[in-house]
Amino acid sequence: MKGSYFFIFTVSILGAMVLVACGGGSSGTTQPQGTPVPTPPAEYAGKTNPMANDAAATQAGKQIFDDNCSPCHGTDAKGDGPAGASLNPRPADLADLQSRFSDAYLFWRISEGGAMPPFNSQMPTWKSTVSEDQIWEVITYLRTFGK
Repeated sequence: MKGSYFFIFTVSILGAMVLVACGGGSSGTTQPQGTPVPTPPAEYAGKTNPMANDAAATQAGKQIFDDNCSPCHGTDAKGDGPAGASLNPRPADLADLQSRFSDAYLFWRISEGGAMPPFNSQMPTWKSTVSEDQIWEVITYLRTFGK
């Protein structure tokens, strides 16, 4: 009887250690609440969305998101798009994370992508593909999640 308790205990401890080592099954792309978020560089710091709560910007942002972002981030911005399934790290759940990030942070990440540390993701740089206004429109659209 003692042997079976020892076996169960040992398996439980090893399982817990594996989960901790692997991030608990997380995709590794989210910033858990309480985790420091990197500060945007000076060129992005303090930026605020000039199109916040604008219905036309929201519609335009949805179209841009659907065309460019949803293949990886999914139609509901949950990070579950078909093209993102094979990426490591997996695309972020923007529907959740957008509420924790400043306008400056979102603008920076969309503009510069994720190839730099600490992100090391495959998110492309968008600043040469879409205009600043279009980036703000996407951010305006993302802000509708969770409302």
